[in-house]
Amino acid sequence: MAGFFLPIVIFAENININMNQFFTKLFIILFLFPCTVSFAQNRWQLTDDGGITWNVSGVHTDHIEMSGKRVSVILTYGSDDKGRLVSNKLFVFPMLRTIPNDTHGSLLHRFDTDVCPEITVNGRKVQETAKQFYLKGFLRSVSDAGNNVTVTREFAPSVDLAVVVEQFTVRNDGEKEITVDVEDFEQISRTHPEKSVYGIYEISAKTQNAGIFKLGKDQSAKFAVIYSGRKLSEPGVSPDATAELAKRGKFIDLMFNNIRFTSPDPVLNRMFDFSKIRAMESIYETKGGLVHGPGGSRYYAAIWANDQAEYANPFFGYTGYDVAIESAMVSWQWFAKYMNVDYKPIPSSIIAEGDSYWNGAGDRGDQAMIAYGAARFALAVGDKEKAKEIWPLIEWCLEYCRRKINQDGVPASDSDELEGRFPAGKANLCTASLYYDALVSAVDLGKSLSIPAGKLNEYARQAKQLHQNINKFFGAKVQGYETYRYYDGNDVLRSWICVPLTVGIFERAGGTIDALFSPLLWTKDGLLTQAGDKTFWDRSTLYGLRGAFAAGATAKALPFFVDYSNRRLLGEHVPYAVEAWPEGNQRHLSAESALYCRVVTEGLFGFRPAGLNSFTISPQLPETWDKMELRNIIAFGGKSIDILVSKDKKGIKTEIFANGKLVKTNIGKKGQKIAISL
Repeated sequence: MAGFFLPIVIFAENININMNQFFTKLFIILFLFPCTVSFAQNRWQLTDDGGITWNVSGVHTDHIEMSGKRVSVILTYGSDDKGRLVSNKLFVFPMLRTIPNDTHGSLLHRFDTDVCPEITVNGRKVQETAKQFYLKGFLRSVSDAGNNVTVTREFAPSVDLAVVVEQFTVRNDGEKEITVDVEDFEQISRTHPEKSVYGIYEISAKTQNAGIFKLGKDQSAKFAVIYSGRKLSEPGVSPDATAELAKRGKFIDLMFNNIRFTSPDPVLNRMFDFSKIRAMESIYETKGGLVHGPGGSRYYAAIWANDQAEYANPFFGYTGYDVAIESAMVSWQWFAKYMNVDYKPIPSSIIAEGDSYWNGAGDRGDQAMIAYGAARFALAVGDKEKAKEIWPLIEWCLEYCRRKINQDGVPASDSDELEGRFPAGKANLCTASLYYDALVSAVDLGKSLSIPAGKLNEYARQAKQLHQNINKFFGAKVQGYETYRYYDGNDVLRSWICVPLTVGIFERAGGTIDALFSPLLWTKDGLLTQAGDKTFWDRSTLYGLRGAFAAGATAKALPFFVDYSNRRLLGEHVPYAVEAWPEGNQRHLSAESALYCRVVTEGLFGFRPAGLNSFTISPQLPETWDKMELRNIIAFGGKSIDILVSKDKKGIKTEIFANGKLVKTNIGKKGQKIAISL
């Protein structure tokens, strides 16, 4: 309960009321808005080795997506009403294209729990009763098979093959020798050539190392089921299950080691590590190059101006993961192919391994998204040749946005990234804010590339004017809060009022933050898309938290960030940020996990690249923390950067190291901007 009272106290402090009024407000929050703050008890627990575990009690199932370069799998797991193990798999093969070869044209195939080799112990068929599940980039289940026999399964996609591995270990925990018989099982399914782009596809499930095993006390037998998909015209693969799991383990270790966040809250630390896995595993080896994809059984071998350009790529720029960096470069190349002299908009999404595109929602502000992400990415990577390659795309998108400036001085667009699900008017706050940030980053990048001063001065002038116009045109009192209207005519609060805070526009921060964390918008699952509705999207929640931290509202935002992280990592649907609800059944789309990481890097630490070899930070160390650290940021030409923030008698002490060498020490106020040149 202690975690509940802090937001209530903060609420009382910020609305400046007497105690009678306070308890009246408290009653309203508790009974009229019971979802404002969560009390939910965690189903999962942290483990000492970096994972999370659930000791099964009662009926519960959940689903998780895991991905490799050539396959993705959505695993539904848990315990049914008889306590039996549930293990249903939906496999996605993004490069086995189906007809129509559109956004959703990836081959899907489902294997239910009963698609499994028969296992007998002393002639009796094993029935698995689920006892424990463990997650850390793979899923491990432990089941009681009766008669002192334990069955453990380890499940993960291959890093680089169109293969998913499920390795079984059957152990004898009893005193007497047992005989374990594992069926030599195989199930094959083939597609119709009329429905496939590349002819017939074959999907198979096959036992590896089947046989009869005599097991004494504490002895065990290992075997596996290999799930695979291929073009029938290509040879099959027979990978070693143990070797594939080891490769997956190396990938997970890399994710845990690069860009490490440490705070006094172990849940935030673990959620950050898990988010890196999901953000960077979902990269597919298409015929057009490495491509990051959202996932969710529908979005593969394709890119979007929001998910990839705006959400994920800026984070990839300082992860040091070469696969992610290459995928970002491919996305800029794909988008750049659609630049044109008439300034017709670049499509919102390029699909089917780069062969086609989707622009069904018109201009969603996509050029602002692309310019924003491309400029931030280029600055963070710190590679001059890469930056030169990206610059023409940034320049083109900025010019497109300039041409869309309306009579009110803000850019017009057909919709926003919600594609008409909610109204966005003829000009919306999100597009305007992203365009502003893109101009600011373009000035910083242009200086590093020796772009003519006249052009950069013009960008700077446009940014200053747009900053003023955003506050003037969108600034409004909405449902009692001095914040922003999302578009002309908007009279209810919207979650995307947080976007100006994420790009350094703070004039209306107080009212905006009060609105974001009010019962009108904040629920147990984060921000509602619109006050009075039931729909939530994690992307706006994560933007909101990032913006609140960036604006210095650390005491107010932290309890909500902690509650959100506990719910997503250790609650009922784990362990990643989700897309939305009710749409999509809370799919684990990958770019949302990149946004989670950016709450820490850009929100709590205020990290922002300012040149190919420089950056600024504005650390927002919470009052209740003694220190926080961000280690092994790989950026600016491959340098390893550590940022250590701690309390000091004179204020907040910040130490910045590059490749292990102290570059700068600063003692100042919380949120003070610190400039670092490497």
